[in-house]
Amino acid sequence: MATLDDVARRAGVSTATASRIINGSSKPVSAALRDRVEAAVADLHYVPNAHARQLAGSGRTAVGVVVHDVSDPYFAEITRGLQRVATTDGRLVIICNTYRDPARELDYVELLRAHQVAAMVLAGSGYHDVAFARSLRGKLRAYELSGGRVAVIGRHDRTGDAVVPDNEAGGFMAGEHLYALGHREIGVIAGPRNLTTTTDRLTGIRRAARAHGRPSPKVVYADFDRDSGAAATGDLLSAHPRLTAIAALNDSMAVGALAFLRDVDRRISVIGFDDMPIARDVTPALTTIRLPLADMGAQAMSLALSPASPDPRVERVPASLVERASTFPP
Repeated sequence: MATLDDVARRAGVSTATASRIINGSSKPVSAALRDRVEAAVADLHYVPNAHARQLAGSGRTAVGVVVHDVSDPYFAEITRGLQRVATTDGRLVIICNTYRDPARELDYVELLRAHQVAAMVLAGSGYHDVAFARSLRGKLRAYELSGGRVAVIGRHDRTGDAVVPDNEAGGFMAGEHLYALGHREIGVIAGPRNLTTTTDRLTGIRRAARAHGRPSPKVVYADFDRDSGAAATGDLLSAHPRLTAIAALNDSMAVGALAFLRDVDRRISVIGFDDMPIARDVTPALTTIRLPLADMGAQAMSLALSPASPDPRVERVPASLVERASTFPP
């Protein structure tokens, strides 16, 4: 079996440099050095000894799942699908909640690597953060070089196996539905600005506005939860009282919007996004854009537990409109 010294010798670098690159050190190295070390690792089939022992035995049975918040219905559904596949494969699932803190996500990736999990699934949205993305890529690359497998859900700034919901097309469907009903001025309750999911869904709605020759929708940013959705509805209607429809970029915020409208006895259309189980049970039943969340989780775990592929596998998940009672002509 190849040693770290063999890798360093093949790459023409010091053992310390090879170790830093393989272990995902934050100390900067040139792209050329990194490429040489990674090529040497691949050529020599190098695996660090601790991981080699785990892979040779039967102990490497745990898988790690990194989510923003498993109590959020969106992530609860995704985790249900992840666990279904992992349990069938005899795996223990370690769930890590980042609460949308990029630094905590990096810490959890490092912790899961230290625990030598067989695979990781990153189930939360990507971030618009260049430094974070660079650091995450380095840590995941080091983990994969040690024999681990990675799959992500959503749009992330990395190349690898992924399950990618069509958030932009779903946003377009939401806008298209409202404009087709005759609405001219709509408001949008968006999620956090730094998430790629927010950007993609909002981009789709804005594209629908242009396609229908309508003014750009009014946007308020919230936190992807019920209470912030209710507060954002109040802000939207105070600033733009002529709005006749609201598109909330997830169902939790849409439920908050419906609650606010009920409290102030105001009747305007509301559409959500994701089709979480609660969407059909609220009054009025929520029109929404459906994503098969549990299936997305199952797909991601299946990718993570399957052998590595020479080329990245990207499974795209289409969105669909589910029309219920919460949307109607103005």
